[in-house]
Amino acid sequence: MTSPQTSFDSRPLTEPVDAAAVRAFAAELRARQSSRMSASTVIGIVAVALAAVVMIPIMVGVIISIASLGGSPSAMAIPLVLIVLLLAAAGVMIWMGVRNAQTTRYRLHRFAQANGMSYEPKVTEPPLPGMIFNLGRSRQSTDLLRGTVPRFVEFGNYQYTVQSGKNSTTYRWGYVAVKLDVPLPNIVLDATGNNGFGSNLPASFHKEQRLSLEGDFDQHFTLYCPAGYERDALYLFTPDIMARFIDNAAQLDVEIVDDWLFLYTQRKVSTLDPATWAWLFGTVGALLTKFDQWARWRDDRLAAENPAVTASAMAPNASLPFAPPGGCRLGTELPPHPPSGSKEDRLSLRMAAEPPRPSSAGD
Repeated sequence: MTSPQTSFDSRPLTEPVDAAAVRAFAAELRARQSSRMSASTVIGIVAVALAAVVMIPIMVGVIISIASLGGSPSAMAIPLVLIVLLLAAAGVMIWMGVRNAQTTRYRLHRFAQANGMSYEPKVTEPPLPGMIFNLGRSRQSTDLLRGTVPRFVEFGNYQYTVQSGKNSTTYRWGYVAVKLDVPLPNIVLDATGNNGFGSNLPASFHKEQRLSLEGDFDQHFTLYCPAGYERDALYLFTPDIMARFIDNAAQLDVEIVDDWLFLYTQRKVSTLDPATWAWLFGTVGALLTKFDQWARWRDDRLAAENPAVTASAMAPNASLPFAPPGGCRLGTELPPHPPSGSKEDRLSLRMAAEPPRPSSAGD
């Protein structure tokens, strides 16, 4: 990712596109994805085929029945014309939806290229360690934009489905994932500005894990850190770091887990809106300039217990972007004697069912 302050170019998001180039890019994506067709895609194709096999004979039978009751050819023509018009309207809507989706992907691809990034249309079951990536089923990230300079950053839209009895609800998030230099204590900043009646995060934390910081930081964020790591949180969140979060990320929830930092929002981040990208680029750019000082943090407790594992954990990971970090994850029980040394730097949380939101789509 290039510096947003000097090279942010939003023109590909709004300027006219060449229809032939859109079709060529769509064909390129189909060629890439044909060799890795997912099980859900196969199931969808089979479901549509079965629906067609069932519905077509039913519609033909209805037309014949109406015609036999009317006793004239015109009685059969009227329902036939109506059905043809409905099918034509459905076909036009599907075609327009597909064309708009192709155009959106092409615009995001060109926007990524213009800003030194790459575009990926979809990743199923992304193995990221953040709290939202371990919930529900049918997990997928879409419209991902990735940069690698000066460090790996990924912007994406994410969704998962939660089953509750016979009903299911799909939850949607936007996120930014930033690769850090070293594993850090598991810390969550719950932004107060995007909460309604309580936290909007899909997890609840123990009250004793809440840490109050100086100044007016608590007016913007509620900080949670593992017991025994309060001094480490104070080391990481110095006054200048706190000021950056307040000025640039006050509407975003923040999670630090292993060597990742996540920014969460309940709106799309990968979009065709230039103002959204300007905000996100400015936020990430402001935070990146402060992450270098976090690289000097070391967990002396873990190093004393198992130096070899610590050295391995601190080594740069070349297999970006989705090399699963070691250790326990949020929402899991810690073993009595973790093989990789002390893992008290994980927050103990209770995964909670998300409250229904107007933006959620029920299946």
